[in-house]
Amino acid sequence: MTETQKIKLKTTLTDYLIIAFGMSLYVLSWTVFLIPAEITGGGISGLSAVIFYSTQIPVAISYFVINSFLILIAIKILGASFGIKTIFSMGIATLLFWLTPNLISEPLIDDTFLSAVLGAMMGGIGIGLVFTRGGSTGGTDIIAMIINQYRNISPGRVIMYCDVIIIASSYFVFQSPSKLVYGYVSMWVIAYTIDAFLNGSNASAQIFIFSKKFEEIADYVNKNASRGVTVLDGTGWYTKESVKIVMTVVRKRETSLIFRKLKEIDPEAFISMGSVMGVYGQGFDKMKI
Repeated sequence: MTETQKIKLKTTLTDYLIIAFGMSLYVLSWTVFLIPAEITGGGISGLSAVIFYSTQIPVAISYFVINSFLILIAIKILGASFGIKTIFSMGIATLLFWLTPNLISEPLIDDTFLSAVLGAMMGGIGIGLVFTRGGSTGGTDIIAMIINQYRNISPGRVIMYCDVIIIASSYFVFQSPSKLVYGYVSMWVIAYTIDAFLNGSNASAQIFIFSKKFEEIADYVNKNASRGVTVLDGTGWYTKESVKIVMTVVRKRETSLIFRKLKEIDPEAFISMGSVMGVYGQGFDKMKI
């Protein structure tokens, strides 16, 4: 086995381990917080929970059957190469839903609102971990991809519609407006947590530095911060003087050290920083398309 193959194997194994861990958090958010408190969230997990509340059919069974049906349709419509990681995620979730339903018999927290928030946060982090490794939880994601194949409707809107309908269906089981509200709270918190998690792990900053000491600044960023630097030519329109502009893209967590050093090198430097997402290439993320 060559060194390249070893690195590829290690990366693949790491991806699947993190996906498994993320799905574990997601399933535990249901079995520890949401289901004991009789809260319905979105997705196929939410639909399976509604079926469980009304018929006592284990979540694992309905989750597996519905997802298997959707995956078979997706393979037929989207192709046989569809989502190996999605199938893996579904298998892990089904197994854990089967093993952990009786983990606790009573709600862990005697407050339905807190159960909704904590469960949704835990589930959102789990899904976020899965997404960072190019995985998917399946379910309504698959429905969105299938519909998007035939209609010009954004996947996000399809997923939102599905989640709203699934949570609304819980009203026919509990006849309780408060349960409905808690379900929508959990849906919103999961969405917010996923966004916050992904933005936090992938957030980067694009920095433009205008300084006469551009060479020293560029050397520091390149050698000490280990980030690529591009020096651009510019013209100050007021003074009509030629200027050099140092441009770099770094992780946001790295900006404080860079700014501290910039203050030492040139306190008079003019700096512009903007938040960017989706930075791909050496030193950043790999495109998973």
